[in-house]
Amino acid sequence: MAMKAGRVLNLCLVWLLMCATLQKSADCQGWNKMLLPQPCRNLVLYFHDIIYNGKNAENATSALIAAPQGANLTILTDHNHFGDLAVFDDPITLDNNLHSPPVGRAQGLYLYDMKNFFSAWIGFTFVLNSTDYKGTITFAGADPALKQRDISVVGGTGDFLMARGIATLSTYSVEGDVYFRLRVNITLYECY
Repeated sequence: MAMKAGRVLNLCLVWLLMCATLQKSADCQGWNKMLLPQPCRNLVLYFHDIIYNGKNAENATSALIAAPQGANLTILTDHNHFGDLAVFDDPITLDNNLHSPPVGRAQGLYLYDMKNFFSAWIGFTFVLNSTDYKGTITFAGADPALKQRDISVVGGTGDFLMARGIATLSTYSVEGDVYFRLRVNITLYECY
């Protein structure tokens, strides 16, 4: 029995050593950006979100589809909007002006997923159909409400076939709970 306990102890020590090694190698602060390939494409686009509030149906580009507040889908919840789920179909422009001609639509959803901090999980696709860009770019990831944050580019079609990279989201404007504008700096590392 003592031999079996010693073997279990050895396995636990090996497991802890492996975990510590893997954790060190996964340390985001210590990775070397020089290992990344050179970007193959970079573009900056803006998307404008106007959430439906019960009074702006003509201009709204997003709406709550689930909320812990029950049936009231026109008011975001307290406590960092925890539990709210919204879908959107927002215009994309080449500059930060909402009234500029759109080059496509940002279509997807965001789910407010933290009680103690304003944060969301976001998944969306840029559907582009202009003289400059044709195709889609798909994004997914955590979206903590910081001035600037990165999410993953997980794919694309058309001009962006199988694209992979990073999108840096910057909050450019917020007007209460009704309007926000994001600057999306897209850096692609895989282009076909």
